[in-house]
Order: sequence, then C-alpha cells, then structure tokens
Amino acid sequence: MEDATILDFEFEAHTNPRSGDDRATILANPGFGKVFTDHMAVIRYSADKGWHDARVQPYAPLQIDPACAVLHYAQEIFEGLKAYRLPDGGAGLFRPGENARRFRESAERMAMTPLPEELFLASIRALVEADRDWIPEGEGASLYLRPFMFASETFLGVKPASEYLYLVIASPAGAYFKGGAPSVTLWVSDHYTRAAPGGTGAAKCGGNYAGSLVAQAEAIRQGCDQVVFLDAVENRYVEELGGMNVFFVFDDGSIATPPLGGTILPGITRESLITLARGAGVEVREERYSIDQWREDAKSGRLREAFACGTAAVVTPIGAVRGSGLEFQIGNGGPGMLTEKLREQLVGIQRGVAPDPHGWLERLF
Repeated sequence: MEDATILDFEFEAHTNPRSGDDRATILANPGFGKVFTDHMAVIRYSADKGWHDARVQPYAPLQIDPACAVLHYAQEIFEGLKAYRLPDGGAGLFRPGENARRFRESAERMAMTPLPEELFLASIRALVEADRDWIPEGEGASLYLRPFMFASETFLGVKPASEYLYLVIASPAGAYFKGGAPSVTLWVSDHYTRAAPGGTGAAKCGGNYAGSLVAQAEAIRQGCDQVVFLDAVENRYVEELGGMNVFFVFDDGSIATPPLGGTILPGITRESLITLARGAGVEVREERYSIDQWREDAKSGRLREAFACGTAAVVTPIGAVRGSGLEFQIGNGGPGMLTEKLREQLVGIQRGVAPDPHGWLERLF
C-alpha cells in the first residue's frame, strides 16, 4: 500500500476547456456556486489499496451505481475554502491546514476513513495550479473550493463503507448574499433545531444542511435572509445560522459568541475573528446567549452590533431579527464599527494587503 501522504497527482488536461473570452465573461459576474472550472481533483480509497489513483482530470459528471452507499446511508462530508487573487497577480489560500484538520475530524465522526491532511492540502494546491486562470479579481471575488468525500461502495447494509471517493471542484465566486447586502435579517426557528448533543452538529456533513433547508425556506417566506437556530434541549439559547456562526457586540466593546460543544460547527472564520479581536485587546467571551436576552439587549441598547460569519459569507452584519411574536432591530440596522473593522482586517489578510502576524495566508504562486 502506498504512503498516501506522498501520492503524486497525474494530470489530464481538458480537451475542450472554456475559451479565454468565455472565462472572462464568467469572471466579470460569477455569482456563487453556479459555474465550475475546467478540472477537478480525484482520489480513491479502498480497504485493500488505501488512498490511491490521485488525479487532476477534466470536470465531468460522475457515474455511480444505484446501490452506492452514500445514496442510502449518507456517509458524506465536505469543506469550503477560497483561493484569492493577490495584488501581484499570484494566489493564496487562507488557513487551508484548518480545513484539512476539520475534514479529518468530520470523517472520523461519520465513521469514514480519514484523508491524510497533507493529501488534502496537495489536492487543493494541484487543482488551483491547474485552473489558476479561473481566480477572479475584484472586491469580494475569489475561487471557491469544495473538497468532498462520499461512500462509493456498492452494497445495502447499515455499516461503514470500505470504499470512498474524494474530489475537489472549484467555482469562481462573487458575493454570497445577492446585492452584497449591507445587513441581513434573520428568522428565529421555533419548530426546528439544527443539531442535538451527541449528534453530528460539529461535523461538516450534508445531512446537517439538508435538515436546515425547511427552516431556511420558512425564513425566506417570512421575508428574511437566513434562519437562526436555538438549542435542542431548552429551545432558548442561540446556536448558529443555517450555515454560519454568529457574534454579538456590546456597548462596553466586548464580544460574545455561542460556545462550541458538539452542536455548533467550529468555523475557521469564527476562530480567526476571535483571535483577531483578542489581539486588538477586545474581550471575547464564548458563552450561551438566549433569544430573550438578545431581544432585551437590542431594545435597551446594550447590544450594539451582531454579525454572522463563514467562509462563503465572510463577515455579514445582522440588521434585524424576526420570529413568531418577535421582531427587533440591532443598532442602526446596518453595519457596526467593530464588525466593519474586523471584516476589513480579515479580508485584508486573506487578500494579502494587510499584515499577517499569524502566518495564515499560504501563497501558492
């Protein structure tokens, strides 16, 4: 069996890639997650061969058996990270090692064979190198990278699979929220919860997101941008949005965010913002915060700002919150000063235009 950490990627060039003119048109207004680059990275796993057959090949549909295990038992995980165009024309990745670590932890929680972290990183680098011309320029633009892995063994029976397929695809991306919204409005779900203690809340698996879709649809019907979930035990403590972590900024300049405990995804953007805020002398507390307290603090003025964060949305101000018999505005309903300061510092590091004291930006070329 080969040492998976030193696999070489075989490259197969696309025979009919997008023309330069087509690509330029797409990159001028890429949207989010709708158009994909010319290639994808692929690695296979089987119990007898280990990780093998590492390739960068033309982007194409997959062919799987109707009895493929993922279709029946949902052994699937994914990640999300971005490649950024740097001022000198090069490209960089923001903390990709943290994505590799979280991908491994998600695999372990889902009883999947973990992909070695170095192999995860090698696959990202190989794909970005192959499709380097797809990285857009301009404010808010990036190349969104989606590594994912699923059980590819053909069988029916409730057990961990012994074969897996790992892929990375890439999509040029603009702003996550349409129109680059200055702030978003949240809907508090009182019928659904995202995760419960002992569940898969801390794993980045598709089932968590599938379970949030009905609540997100409810939020849209209510004229809101995103759903916010409360805890599954008492149905009163704020946990996270459908796909983002949440922060609260108070009148004394301190920040609070819900604590990790197995029901909340350990966001890389979340952890980065905590580090940046503390480095600037801001008190950051990881503590439980109830929806009732959120409402009262917003009305009294104790709460000055709130924002959501994640790889796709970066840092997004929260302007208002609604729910059944519930409606309140946060601050002036738009971006707050500390929210904007943290966003500017984070984005500056990601794009190579601000000091990077923690060495978070990995330059690719």
